[in-house]
Amino acid sequence: MAENGTGILIEQLKSSIACDNLTTVSMFLNTLTPKFYVALTGTSSLISGLILIFEWWYFRKYGTSFIEQVSVSHLRPLLGGVDNSSPTNSNSSNGDADSNRQSVSECKVWRNPLNLFRGAEYNRYTWVTGREPLTYYDMNLSAQDHQTFFTCDSDHLRPADAIMQKAWRERNPQARISAAHEALELEDCATAYILLAEEEATTIVEAEKLFKQAVKAGEGCYRRSQQLQHHGAQYEAQHRRDTNVLVYIKRRLAMCSRKLGRTREAVKMMRDLMKEFPLLSMFNIHENLLESLLELQNYADVQAVLAKYDDISLPKSATICYTAALLKARAVSDKFSPEAASRRGLSTAEMNAVEAIHRAVEFNPHVPKYLLEMKSLILPPEHILKRGDSEAIAYAFFHLQHWKRVEGALNLLHCTWEGTFRMIPYPLEKGHLFYPYPICTETADRELLPTVFHEVSVYPKKELPFFILFTAGLCSFTAMLALLTHQFPELMGVFAKAFLSTLFAPLNFIMEKVESILPSSLWHQLTRI
Repeated sequence: MAENGTGILIEQLKSSIACDNLTTVSMFLNTLTPKFYVALTGTSSLISGLILIFEWWYFRKYGTSFIEQVSVSHLRPLLGGVDNSSPTNSNSSNGDADSNRQSVSECKVWRNPLNLFRGAEYNRYTWVTGREPLTYYDMNLSAQDHQTFFTCDSDHLRPADAIMQKAWRERNPQARISAAHEALELEDCATAYILLAEEEATTIVEAEKLFKQAVKAGEGCYRRSQQLQHHGAQYEAQHRRDTNVLVYIKRRLAMCSRKLGRTREAVKMMRDLMKEFPLLSMFNIHENLLESLLELQNYADVQAVLAKYDDISLPKSATICYTAALLKARAVSDKFSPEAASRRGLSTAEMNAVEAIHRAVEFNPHVPKYLLEMKSLILPPEHILKRGDSEAIAYAFFHLQHWKRVEGALNLLHCTWEGTFRMIPYPLEKGHLFYPYPICTETADRELLPTVFHEVSVYPKKELPFFILFTAGLCSFTAMLALLTHQFPELMGVFAKAFLSTLFAPLNFIMEKVESILPSSLWHQLTRI
C-alpha cells in the first residue's frame, strides 16, 4: 500500500511540474509587449541587411560568395570532404593544373594595335569630361613596353639615349616631356621625338610632324647599327632596339595618315612596312591594314589579308574573326530575312555567314553588344586581353562604322549571334571551335578598363550565390514583420503568441510521451536535477 501511495504521489508531482512549466511559458509569452517584437524583428532585419550588403560587395569584387568560400575552404576539410589519397583525385588535380596553365597563357595582355595618342586623344578626352580613360595598370604596362622596345644596355654610350632611358621610367608626364626636350638639345633622338609626339602633341597634325622628324633620326641610327650588328652581342641588341624604334615610328605615321583622312597613303605605308620587316608580327600591323582597307571598302584586298593571317597556326583576334564574319555576311545580308529563312531554311551562303558569326562570337562573346549598341562604348585602352571585354571595346570602337556600312549586316548579327551559346552550354569547360573560355578575363579586364564609369562585361554571366538570395529574403521578411508589428501591435502580438504556442506544441507533446514512457523513479530523479 505504501508503494502504491508513493507512486501516486510521484505522478501528482510530475503533473504539477509539467503544469508549472506550461504556466511559466505562458506567463513569459503574455509579458512580451509589442515593442519587444518590433525590436526583435528590427534587429534581425538590420543584421541580415548588413550581411546582405557585405555579401553583395564581396561578390561584385571577387565574383564569389564569402560564406560559400569560407564553407568550402575551412569547414569542408574539417568535415572530411577532401580526400587527397585517391589516384583519381591526383589525376583530376593534374588536369586542373593543365587547364589553369592554359588559362594563364590565354590571359596574356597584348598591346592594342590601334591604340590612340595620349596627348592628342586621351588627354583631350580628360580635358573635356574630367575622366581618366586609362587605368594605372594600363599605363604601367605601356611604360614597360617602352623600356623593352626603346632601350638597350648600350644606351649609356649615347648621352641622349641615357636621358631617354630614365625618361621612360619616369611616372610624371611633365618630367618625361622635360627629359625628352633635354635629350633633343644634345642631338636628334628618335625616341625623344616619339615621346613628344605621343604625349605632348595636342593634335594629330602636330604628332605627325614630330614623327616625321623621328623617322629621319631613326633611319640614321638604324643604318649605322645595321652595319655593326655582327660585331658583337652589344651591337646586335642596339640594332634590335633601332629596328623596333623605326617600325614603331613608321606604323604610327601610317596611323596619323589614316586619322587625317589619307587612307590610301596609310595603306601604302603599312604594306611597305610589312614587306620591309616581315618578321615583326608582334606589332600586329595587319590589323591596322585591315581597318584601313575596310574604310576604303576594298573587300577583295581584305579577303587576301585574311587568307594570309586567318590561319590555324597563327593566334586569332577579334579583328580577324569578326572581319571574316563581316565579309561572309556582306554576301547575303542585304536580302536576309528571318521570316523567309524560317520558312525555306538557310541557303549555303547564309549558313556560311551564320557559322562565321558563331565562330566570331565564340572567340569573343562581348563584341555583339557593342556592335548592336546594346552597351555604350568608351575609349579603348592601350592594352587588350584577347577574348575579353577590353578587346571587344577596341574592336567595336574602330569597326562599328564598317558594320553599319554593309547593309543588313547588323540585322543578321542581331538575329543569329545568341545561337552561339546553345552550341557551347558550358563555355568554361569545353569550347566548340576554340579552347574553353578563359576564367581570368574578368579580373584582367577590371585592371585594364576604367570601372568607375564603365561596367565590365562578364561572360558567362555569374548567377547570384544562394547566400545572397537567402539574406535578401531574410532581410525583406524581417523588415516586413517589424513594419507590421509597429503598425498593428495588438494583432501581431496575437499572431506571435499563436505562432510560438504552435512552435512549442511538438515539444510539449514529446515531453508528455517521455513522461508516460520513463519509469516514475527515473523521472523523479530527473525533475529533482
